[in-house]
Amino acid sequence: MNNILEAIMHRRAVKAFEPIEISPEMREQILNAARHAPSSFNMQPYLLFWVESSARKTAVAKLCLGQSPAETASALVVAVADIGSISATSQGQLAWMRKTGFSDDKLRDYERTAKIGRIIFMPGPFGIFGAFKWTIFRLINLWKTIGMPPVSRQNLFKWATKSTSLACENLMIAAEALGLNTCPMEGFDGRRLAKFLGLSLRYHEIVMVIAIGKRSSCYIESPRWRRPLEATVTVL
Repeated sequence: MNNILEAIMHRRAVKAFEPIEISPEMREQILNAARHAPSSFNMQPYLLFWVESSARKTAVAKLCLGQSPAETASALVVAVADIGSISATSQGQLAWMRKTGFSDDKLRDYERTAKIGRIIFMPGPFGIFGAFKWTIFRLINLWKTIGMPPVSRQNLFKWATKSTSLACENLMIAAEALGLNTCPMEGFDGRRLAKFLGLSLRYHEIVMVIAIGKRSSCYIESPRWRRPLEATVTVL
């Protein structure tokens, strides 16, 4: 536990990296940590693009506005919220459950839950179905305590972005624990980067780009400030 806390406390957004090679084994460890992050309904609504070839990394760095972390990193990870994979993911989990030997009752329960989830998460053409569902849930909420599901496409992306961000945090902590450093970046040309990666604007939205590498010996970190605990946390 102390090692995990140490990685969390020492992680910084490094702005310059040494030119080192990240081994395939280390890459797999980092990406596996990312995909083990929690996600709503276990839908894992994200895609991760690991960019390490020189030509592609140069192209992506340019689309990240030529920022120093992007230009000097050993690899860049483009984290994408993906709302088009919900059905395929639920079917994949169902197939895994059958193969693993879950009982028929468990399979039926999951099939029922997945079907309800697909209905709730489906905004429909022009968002009409989503608007109808929003009205129904608001009426129910007048007399019953319920959560509001992401019934619109905008809210679906917001929902998917939360899970994507959790995966990104896992990824950065794993990299730190393995002796690497990271820098999450929000500055990029989203439209051109999406086109470069072959993404669909209907189903995909880039959340962040993470630069990964080894901190340059020439890079000097400034002292880090965080708000006091009492300014952030309320204990009830």
